[in-house]
Amino acid sequence: MITSKVIYKGDLRTESTHLQSGSVIVTDAPKDNHGKGEAFSPTDMVANSLATCMFSIMGIKAKQMDLDISESTADVTKIMQAEPRKISEIIVAIEMVGVADDKSRTILERAAMTCPVFLSLHPDIKKTVTFNWK
Repeated sequence: MITSKVIYKGDLRTESTHLQSGSVIVTDAPKDNHGKGEAFSPTDMVANSLATCMFSIMGIKAKQMDLDISESTADVTKIMQAEPRKISEIIVAIEMVGVADDKSRTILERAAMTCPVFLSLHPDIKKTVTFNWK
């Protein structure tokens, strides 16, 4: 089954439609690589996908444990290298809410580090992940 349809809109911009839901994502090349920087770049999406995947896996585990981690947030930083141009590091700083005990925190943190995006990223990409529990 096809996941998405991507249309190149010109001017280094794409429009991706998720076929199951109809949700649309626009990407734009960054200003430092000939683009307008008016939307997520493709590499921004890779970095952002790490955080969203980690939350998805933690959310599944939290639901199984009858925990609510709603309103937790993540700040994502993508670091590029010049030659060859690629992502060299993704930094994810996670602010967690809703979990009080150490055992549950450990279970959720370990779950996050096994998300499919984390495991799919090339080993040369440094992944720096921190958890701050409120």
